[in-house]
Amino acid sequence: QVQLVESGGGLVQPGGSLRLSCAASRSIFSIYTMGWYRQAPGKQRELVATITGGGTTNYADSVKGRFTISSDNAKNTLYLQMNSLKPEDTAVYYCNAVRLLLGYNYWGQGTQVTVSS
Repeated sequence: QVQLVESGGGLVQPGGSLRLSCAASRSIFSIYTMGWYRQAPGKQRELVATITGGGTTNYADSVKGRFTISSDNAKNTLYLQMNSLKPEDTAVYYCNAVRLLLGYNYWGQGTQVTVSS
């Protein structure tokens, strides 16, 4: 079992920045693919960014060049640096840990990000 706890959400003006954090209950980053997803009101949950145990990253087209996913294995913490935020980035952001071959899939409780003037 893995617990994931997100933090760092809040209200920010368009063009601003936020950094989300996701603390994992144990050391998993080397063997799990970690990711950030988001869900806006009335919409389906969508991928934002992922990072594999080997450090390979993948981003949704809508956030490329603005968001950066990273991890600190020593702190068991995943990050999402979000720059040049837009109102359409408003959503609840979720941390995810998946190990496909074993069928493990864990989610955090989510953190609200609101981009508004």
